Amino acid sequence: MKKNLFFLLLLTFMSFTSFAQSIPGFGIKGGLNYNANGNYFESISDNYQHPDRNVGYHIGLFGKIGNQIYFKPEVVYTSTKSDYNDDSFKMQKLDVPLLVGIKVIGPLNVFAGPAFQYILDTEFENITIDDVDKDLSVGLNFGVGINFNKIGIDLRYERGFSENEATFLDNNGINTNRIDTRPDQLILSLSLLI
Repeated sequence: MKKNLFFLLLLTFMSFTSFAQSIPGFGIKGGLNYNANGNYFESISDNYQHPDRNVGYHIGLFGKIGNQIYFKPEVVYTSTKSDYNDDSFKMQKLDVPLLVGIKVIGPLNVFAGPAFQYILDTEFENITIDDVDKDLSVGLNFGVGINFNKIGIDLRYERGFSENEATFLDNNGINTNRIDTRPDQLILSLSLLI
């Protein structure tokens, strides 16, 4: 009985390994983000509001070099939204994660790496925000993935390293308000090697 169970487990493991994505190449990816940006500071006071998380989306391209240990650069368009009481902050950006991963067992892999972010557009309650400290910032991605043949699913966490504030005048045009645009998000992606 133990030999049969061992043989069944070995056969299952081998079948998972044979189906695991082992081909280098490039592909497309897309999915959902569960996002919140940093705090919102009204006027010059130190009073701030924490954001409520919202669902956003992303779509992009990726490359994969290597097999057991691999390098996976990506270029991803990301749209996020954070709510502050009755107001919403929307942001569109290009993310460029440079990930290094390792296959753990069968189709399961883990990965991590820096993520460069370039802010394309920001809006707070129909006010376009042009004054962001840095259009280009750096964060960290890390997560787990499962790959079957050319299809992959991964779940990762992304966080910006340093504050990156956007400043703008309120609706009266008098007070200067600030929002920390640093991402803090969970990202669920579906990828396809082409």
